[in-house]
Amino acid sequence: MNRKQKGFSLIELLIVVAIILIIAAIAIPNLLRARIAANEASAVGSVRTLDTAEITYSSTYGTGFAQLANLGGAAPCVAGAGTACLIDPVLTLGTKTGYQAAVVAATGAGTVVSPFNTFEVNNTALSVSTGTRAFCSDQSGVVRYAVQAAAIGTGVGACAAIPTILQ
Repeated sequence: MNRKQKGFSLIELLIVVAIILIIAAIAIPNLLRARIAANEASAVGSVRTLDTAEITYSSTYGTGFAQLANLGGAAPCVAGAGTACLIDPVLTLGTKTGYQAAVVAATGAGTVVSPFNTFEVNNTALSVSTGTRAFCSDQSGVVRYAVQAAAIGTGVGACAAIPTILQ
C-alpha cells in the first residue's frame, strides 16, 4: 500500500512556528523602542508648540504669558484672552501621546499693568513604556531634557537648571 501524504508534518509546522517566534523576539523590542522614540518626538513637538503659543498669546493679548487652559479651548473655539484657541483641544487637556504637559506662567499678576513675564513648560512621560526622558522649556525657547524622565518642575528657573540641551 503506497499512500501519498498531503500537507505538512508536525516537525515542519514546529520549525515554522519556531522561526516565527525568533523573528518576533527580535522585532518586538525594536518596535517598542520605535514607539518610545515617536512619543518623545511628539513630546518635543508639543513643547515647541506651547512655546510658540505662549509668544503668540503674549503679543496678541498684552497680558504676558498664559496658563495652559488659556492657550487652548474646546471645539468650536472662540478666541479671547480666556481661551486663545492657539493649541489643539487634546494638548489643552494636558495629556498627549503618553506625556503629561504642564504650563505655568509666573512673575506677575497676568494683567496689563502686571503681566506674567516668565513661563515654564514641562512634558513628562506617564510611564517608562511611553518615554524615558522629560522635556521642558521656558521663555528663552530652549528645549531641555532630563534622562530620568522624572518631572522637571514648573517653578521659575526650574527648566534653566537642567543642563542637557536638546539639539
